[in-house]
Amino acid sequence: MTTTANELQATAQAIVAPGKGILAADESSPTIAKRFKSIDVESTEDKRREYREMLFTTPGASAFISGVILFDETIRQAASTGKRLAEVLEQDGVIPGIKVDKGAKLLAGSCDETVTEGLDGLRERLTEYKGLGARFAKWRAVIRVSDALPSTYCMDANAHALARYAALCQEQGIVPIVEPEVLMDGAHTIERCEAVTTETLQRVFRELQRQRVSLESMLLKPNMIVSGSECPVQASVAEVAAATVRCFRRTVPAAVPGIVFLSGGQSDEKATAHLSAMNALGAHPWELSFSYGRALQAATLKAWGGRDDRIESGKQAFLHRAKMNSEARYGRYTSAMEAAAPTASGDKLVSQD
Repeated sequence: MTTTANELQATAQAIVAPGKGILAADESSPTIAKRFKSIDVESTEDKRREYREMLFTTPGASAFISGVILFDETIRQAASTGKRLAEVLEQDGVIPGIKVDKGAKLLAGSCDETVTEGLDGLRERLTEYKGLGARFAKWRAVIRVSDALPSTYCMDANAHALARYAALCQEQGIVPIVEPEVLMDGAHTIERCEAVTTETLQRVFRELQRQRVSLESMLLKPNMIVSGSECPVQASVAEVAAATVRCFRRTVPAAVPGIVFLSGGQSDEKATAHLSAMNALGAHPWELSFSYGRALQAATLKAWGGRDDRIESGKQAFLHRAKMNSEARYGRYTSAMEAAAPTASGDKLVSQD
């Protein structure tokens, strides 16, 4: 059945519904293996299924989570009940999505820059994914920052790929999430991050319009404007919020329904605090939401620890972080709310104030 333009817009708007955001559970097999290694758990297919099922079946999470980005393996897996995981999500009112890019590869003729691949055969893969229940997709481009980088070559190559991907998604009745990530790795200042992000987004939206992508039927998943992780002077929460909102008001058309930020290596609480501060600045042309992976899962992994008897603890930890980010959607998150966080044993944390 053909998806209409109105249906695509409705899906995009549902993903950024007030108080809700996205769980990015689309880690590749090598990435989730690293995360499991941090808790001394072997990354087997069954263990990955068990972990993700724990996340997807957390009671009450659908009040805060509107959609979940799945990996190819996960969208094909069945839960312990025999129901496919994508169906489990949909029955709880959560929209299934899918990561469709094939990763960042060395950009030919560049100086250690990358371009994201995966366009070959994408139309056919999107058709299959839609049949498996996916209603939105994600494609990530990676932009490195230094005194000399990024090159215009790298920005243009990635903008072109992002736009081609987005156009194919909409052709197949799938909402594209466009993710141009300016990495926080490096010693660059917040000012340098803002300049690079501004130019990157200008080029991305220029290419999206050239390739006839409907802005009303897509979402943007960008980095926040932050200091480089090795920068000796780290910007404050207020500075990050002001710079990010300023940058996006200058570059992101109001037709885009929402901006779903990536956490990009920030700590759980810092990613939440930054999002809250942005929303507290007032009304914006678009919804400011989240699409977090590690920032929603780090505490969950630790609480679960790969043990069957700690699945409930893992669910409590996930629910807490989802709720904190829901509060950030309204600009009312405070660090005092973290006192209610469950520990790895399932007990509530006691405030040290």
